[in-house]
Amino acid sequence: MTGSHGAGADEAPAPVTVLAGPTAVGKGTISAKIRELYPQIWLSVSATTRPPRPGEVDGVHYRFVSEDEFTRLVETDQMLEWAVVHGRHRYGTPRGPVDEAVADGHPVLLEIDLAGARQIRRTVPEARFVFLAPPSWDSLVERLVGRGTETAEERERRLATARRELAAESEFDVTIVNDEVPRATRELAGLLGVRDLT
Repeated sequence: MTGSHGAGADEAPAPVTVLAGPTAVGKGTISAKIRELYPQIWLSVSATTRPPRPGEVDGVHYRFVSEDEFTRLVETDQMLEWAVVHGRHRYGTPRGPVDEAVADGHPVLLEIDLAGARQIRRTVPEARFVFLAPPSWDSLVERLVGRGTETAEERERRLATARRELAAESEFDVTIVNDEVPRATRELAGLLGVRDLT
């Protein structure tokens, strides 16, 4: 299975596009390619209470904040969405930068988890929702195990989460299968109204 399906693939771009999918499907990889190849797309930087992984840069990959700072952002209504992911760390999308990017006319991409996407459906109903799917369950397991950054307990928790997340595909407007990163990246950019010049 390749390419996209679902309503919305040929419609005009929405002001905000939400990219979600199961853990380890490659959302971060696709987002990094979007950042590299399509600078005209404004990519939201999520805040999180989890510690950085090797190579992650504060303010680029995530905004790494303390539990107290995250609580302050939530209590002052500065989060567009937020959630506890894998039962441990909090992630969220700061509201102000997204509103500013939309007002400035930029195509906006939010890369978030399923719980966050469900909140965005309530808070930004005009957004388009894109589900990034693995080519197969086995490929997802292989990717998760091959990453080598989680303990066995964490891996099992993530696999259980991934099964629930895969079951939510029907909630999304469009599905992109991440069978080849360059192709999936081009397809996502196209949904945001940006075409390759090459």
